Amino acid sequence: MTGSRILVVDDEPQILRFLKPSLTAAGYEVVVATTGKEALKAAATQSPDIILLDLGLPDMDGKDVIRELRGWSKTPILVLSARDRESEKIAAFDLGADDYVNKPFGIGELTARLRTALRHAAQQASEQTHLKSGALEVDVLAHTVTLNGAAVKLTPKEFDLLAILVRNAGRLLTHRQLLAAVWGAAHTEDLQYLRVFVGQLRQKLKASPDAPEFIVTEPGIGYRLQIDVS
Repeated sequence: MTGSRILVVDDEPQILRFLKPSLTAAGYEVVVATTGKEALKAAATQSPDIILLDLGLPDMDGKDVIRELRGWSKTPILVLSARDRESEKIAAFDLGADDYVNKPFGIGELTARLRTALRHAAQQASEQTHLKSGALEVDVLAHTVTLNGAAVKLTPKEFDLLAILVRNAGRLLTHRQLLAAVWGAAHTEDLQYLRVFVGQLRQKLKASPDAPEFIVTEPGIGYRLQIDVS
C-alpha cells in the first residue's frame, strides 16, 4: 500500500543500503532503527504502519522486541532473518509476528508479503467477518458457507476453525494459535485434532478435483487461508 510508513529494524549496513531505496521506490516512507531499543522507541514515536524486523540485533534478540511490542501495539510485524530453523519461526509467530521472510530474499516477494500484512491489518481494523474468494463464500456472522453457490454443511468445530482462518485470511497461524482459539489453552499440544479437522475442511471446501486448496500448509508451523486477490 503506497504511502504507508515502514519501520525497518536491521543493523546490517548492506541490507539497509538495499532496502531503503527499494522500499522508497515501492512507495513506502521508510524509518530505520539499528537496535532493539531504537526500534521500540521508533515504534512508539513514529507510528509506523508496519515493522520489518531482523531477529539478530546487537542489543537484544528480535523475539524480545516482538514480545515488548505486542504488549501495547497491534502494528503488523514481518520478520526478516537469516535464522531459518523451524523453531525460530514458530517462536516468532507465537509471540505475535505476522509473517517471516528468510534472508536472502527478493524485493518482489518482500513487497508482496508487506502488502498482504497491511491488507490483513486493515481487515482486522473493521473485523473481517465476510470473505469471498473464488468459489468460496463465508459469512461468519450469518454462520453460512457456500461453495460454487451451494451450501456447505460444517460441524460446529469445523466452522469455528474456518471462522478463525477467515478472520485472519492470508495470514499464517501457528498450530498453537489455532488449537488455543478453537479448543482452548489446555489443547495447544493436541496437533492431531487440528490435522483431522483441517483434513475434513479441505474435503468439504474442494471446489473441484484439480482446484487449488484454500487452506495452505506451512510445514511444521501452521496453516493459512489462501485468498484470491485477483
